[in-house]
Amino acid sequence: MSAEQQPASAPINPSPEWTEGFKAGYAAAYAEGYREGMAAGRADLYAASYADRKRAKHDAKARRYQEKEERRAQFLAAGSVQQESRPEPPKKKGRTAIEATITGKEQISPDMVRLFATAPGIIGRELDKTDHYIKILFVPEGADYSWPFDLGHIKDTQPKHLRPVTRTYTLRTVDTTTGEMSIDFVLHGDTGLAGPWARDVQVGESFAFAGPGGGWAPTADYDHFVLAGDEAAAPAVAAALEKIPAGSTAVAFIEVEAPGHEIPMPENPESEVRFVYRNGEMPGTALSDAVRTYQVPDGNIGWFVHGVAEMIKSLRRYLFVNRGVSKRDASISGYWRLRMTEDEWQASKRDFVAELEVEEEAATREL
Repeated sequence: MSAEQQPASAPINPSPEWTEGFKAGYAAAYAEGYREGMAAGRADLYAASYADRKRAKHDAKARRYQEKEERRAQFLAAGSVQQESRPEPPKKKGRTAIEATITGKEQISPDMVRLFATAPGIIGRELDKTDHYIKILFVPEGADYSWPFDLGHIKDTQPKHLRPVTRTYTLRTVDTTTGEMSIDFVLHGDTGLAGPWARDVQVGESFAFAGPGGGWAPTADYDHFVLAGDEAAAPAVAAALEKIPAGSTAVAFIEVEAPGHEIPMPENPESEVRFVYRNGEMPGTALSDAVRTYQVPDGNIGWFVHGVAEMIKSLRRYLFVNRGVSKRDASISGYWRLRMTEDEWQASKRDFVAELEVEEEAATREL
């Protein structure tokens, strides 16, 4: 390139300093473009709707079944076996709900009620977690069936809008030797489905549920636990406080509406309970602030953070990006989301988490 062809901004005989500066600038621009491109690519990947992914999975399963049937037909046509000699496959057993009977009722705060129930169907079950939950089944209006019913049969015979509606609640206590359990409900007046039912249900009445499920409990792997939750997660936090391993300590942050709305929590010398108050502010804000400003002690820390999804979004970023917490050390999940029914939240939760993971990965690379 002649002198006349040189760009105006580039020296004819660049110095070593200019060359090194040019290389550094080029590398920085390339890296920034690469990061943006990768982030956009991952966002596009997760943008595929849940319905599309489910449909693709269903189509693949249908193709495998069709191929299997075609091979079987070819095998039978060859005369290798007589079709009538093949035994009928066993019918799939229907999933049956469990019955529970209300044995007691207690108002534990101005806006929470605790129901006590007994469910013989859970006797002998191995339930060793502290976040066990059940899905209470409500028969929708217009349905021509009532409890008892078989969930598999209902799914096969009823349209979707007439199948039982589920509401998920964490068990405060559960005893698999007697079948006794207790469940806490937040009351919102006449709003919702489960709250009004829990307010009005009487001792001796029965209800149906599926479960219990659950996946977390404190273990001796950790020196200290940070537990955080709103009213929906308070039963799981309370159950965890009762099972903090010997030699470990814990702090629990519980968000409630205002002073006077505190929930009874276990007390022991190795654990501390701190209530934080919304006072009319956005749910989860006070709880997120309390966890973020907590002076975390040294040692191996286990995290249990559950509640409203907006709070989960904030604290996921704080834990996984700002603090660099390993996901194996944290149980963190949204139990509910503002302005959504449980059905709407459960249908969108997977995409919500996927979007958070993309954002967290991009933010981590920028550190």
